[in-house]
Amino acid sequence: MKCQRCSKSAVIYQKYSNAHLCKSHFIEDVERKIKRDIRKFKMVGKDEKIAIALSGGKDSIALVYILHKIFRNRPDLEFVAITIDEGIKGYRENTLEHAIKLTGDLGMRHIIRSFKDEFETSLDALTREKMNRACTLCGVLRKNILNKTARELGANKIAIGHNLDDESQTILMNYMRGDIDRLKRMIPGTIQKGMVPRIKPLRSIPEKEVALYGLLNNLPVSMDECPYAGFALRNEIRELLNNYEVNHPGTKYSLLGGYESISEFLHPADTQIVFCEKCSEPGSERICKTCRLLGRK
Repeated sequence: MKCQRCSKSAVIYQKYSNAHLCKSHFIEDVERKIKRDIRKFKMVGKDEKIAIALSGGKDSIALVYILHKIFRNRPDLEFVAITIDEGIKGYRENTLEHAIKLTGDLGMRHIIRSFKDEFETSLDALTREKMNRACTLCGVLRKNILNKTARELGANKIAIGHNLDDESQTILMNYMRGDIDRLKRMIPGTIQKGMVPRIKPLRSIPEKEVALYGLLNNLPVSMDECPYAGFALRNEIRELLNNYEVNHPGTKYSLLGGYESISEFLHPADTQIVFCEKCSEPGSERICKTCRLLGRK
């Protein structure tokens, strides 16, 4: 099949846009969408330091690469990659290797923090008897270290590699739970005391296209799945959305677009940020969720 924009062979067929694209036009399409969202949501300003959450997986690897590609000629900007080593034996070692290689190749500052250093334990140890808590523990503790590290660096923002699949799943999960407060916190540009604002440059790129973009650019793309992923509550939502997308291409974009439309009428998040009595980090209760999960009382 030929690319609809030239005579070269297509590398992808986008069902949602009914477009066949060759390598160069596919890469151009991905980067156009990312640049559009960066402008639309004012993700990057002047004289900013931006921390990038770099796990070493396909999404964060692509994120580091494309932010460097777009802004490498902007001397007023500084990008710093932050990797959190949770202590997942047989998994994190490989992605950490990819993260170190990429930042080394790009000449980007790279900081590595671990659960062991911060909490004197690992995710494997924390979940040895309660595997179903792994994703909750990992999400909360990673967020704690990432926010703390970015704040200490003086970062203006944290860039995370959430793609279209991640965003549409989260939106649908919050709709189904009736969790309006979490929907409010997803609004781009939301500011909460003590929390470094997050930006999501890949929010309009489907997960499979992020992977293909990485492969076509010869990035160290890992398709390995976290051994705890099977316990994630969002698996049912992922399967539901993926099946629906097959029969109704564009559903994920519709969810994202619909959310953007109603977000104009949502007021700022109602959660009142307080600082934890145990660790002094921001949270919604007197004792933050990190300390509660770690049993600090």
